[in-house]
Amino acid sequence: MLGLLSVIQKNLVWAIPVSMMFGLIYGYLFDAAVLKQFIIPVTFIMVYPMMVTLNVKTIFKGHDLKLQLVTQIINFIFVPLLVFFIGKIFLSGEAPKFALWAVGLFLIGVLPTSGMTISWTGFAKGNKEAAIKMVVFGLVIGSLAAPIFTKVFMGATIEVNMLHMFKQIAIFVFFPLFVGLLTQTLGMKKYGQKIWNEKIKPKFPPFSALGVVLIAFLAMSLKAKHIIANPGDIIIILIPLTVFYLISYVLLTIVGRFFFSKEDAIAMVFGVVMRDLSIALAIAMTAFGKQGMTIALLIALAYIIQIQSAAWYVKFVNFMFGESKVKKKETIEFEKDKALKVPEFEKNGSMIIDVKKILFATDLSETARYAVKYACSIGNKYNAQVHAIHVVPDVLDEYSSGTGINLSGSIDKKKWDEFNRKNIETAKKLIRERMKVTSQKVLEQMPHCPLSENRTIVTVGNPVDIIVNTAQDNNFDLIIMGTHGHGKFEEMVLGSTASGVILKSKVPVLVAKPS
Repeated sequence: MLGLLSVIQKNLVWAIPVSMMFGLIYGYLFDAAVLKQFIIPVTFIMVYPMMVTLNVKTIFKGHDLKLQLVTQIINFIFVPLLVFFIGKIFLSGEAPKFALWAVGLFLIGVLPTSGMTISWTGFAKGNKEAAIKMVVFGLVIGSLAAPIFTKVFMGATIEVNMLHMFKQIAIFVFFPLFVGLLTQTLGMKKYGQKIWNEKIKPKFPPFSALGVVLIAFLAMSLKAKHIIANPGDIIIILIPLTVFYLISYVLLTIVGRFFFSKEDAIAMVFGVVMRDLSIALAIAMTAFGKQGMTIALLIALAYIIQIQSAAWYVKFVNFMFGESKVKKKETIEFEKDKALKVPEFEKNGSMIIDVKKILFATDLSETARYAVKYACSIGNKYNAQVHAIHVVPDVLDEYSSGTGINLSGSIDKKKWDEFNRKNIETAKKLIRERMKVTSQKVLEQMPHCPLSENRTIVTVGNPVDIIVNTAQDNNFDLIIMGTHGHGKFEEMVLGSTASGVILKSKVPVLVAKPS
């Protein structure tokens, strides 16, 4: 089921319109009134997962006061005024539905910054930490200000019961926020912060996506007969929504280019345009009685424009803001040396590596015992598979290479194969024992040990060639190894292994040197 929900989450651009279409068909063919009872539970499914993943502690980090201040001024001064006047211009018809759609547009304007702000900021390679702060600030300020703003601006259009709106916001915002933070606290306490962040926390957002799809279905089902009887209403609604998002993107892009870095500007753009449609929809459908369904129609259609426009904006981020001006010191120094080859990840424009498979090369030495700490730690951090490889050197080949004489013809091949087989069995036995002890020690300090016996390779041959070929042929992301062997003879044979692997390997190599 989680796999299906993840597919829905990754394809919300299409999932929401499809859900709305099914809602339209269902509401036309059947009596959708019975679906009203599902509004509150579906809304909780939509909002609660977002609260579980919300990192409230980030509001105390960083030095981006100017960015946060400008974003919230736009959110709570400019945007409410913008949607109010757009409603006056485009939704001024005499029929009651026009006034209700204007209320829906205004609700979008006073409830900023949904959890999707963080996702879209990440997609566009913006400042995610700043985006998280915007979500927290926008959620709290918007929830408290929405009833007041709606009463002041729209009180002449529709009866606004501020106390009732505060109660609905408490149900749809503050209660899920409390339960979400409690879930976070208990989850981290039980499983540890690492397991919580890497294994449990990612399972929640897909349920939020399911809630969004279901709430869009409900909104369309409940208004289906009216929409089909009046198809022109869709065009009337989409025009002011399009104008609102277009003006927002243009204004924010200009402000971002002149006053902020690319990363901060991206966060600001999505911190404003990604309105909290989920909560706006929930309030519309529960706080305004029968009129709420008409209000909700506009908000439901806003999902289509909001998500589609965000997807297109991400494609043009570099055109809007240019390449990032923020460069690491190492990158600047690197670029000074014209003789060096530019790494492939820089050519592709990404500074993020995804480590899923690690090859830990061990020679059963003390330095290998030291290197295994890195293999376990990095594997645990990235939730990566760690495969151990031990190459038993073919001493006959080494002697032949060293003397310049092929000695294989003067030694019985069967006896030599038997000698190698015994070496492999001995090495496997030692590795099994080492794995068992290492796993126990690792588990004492971290909840997951990525090493296991079934991911162990033991073979005979040239260590450098076999390690390099194994890593490249099996799509490993990183090789980890120690610096040398564990004895005079072994050091003569294996001492150059690390340097040989570094020179020949196209896969990145981490060499651990004992301190």
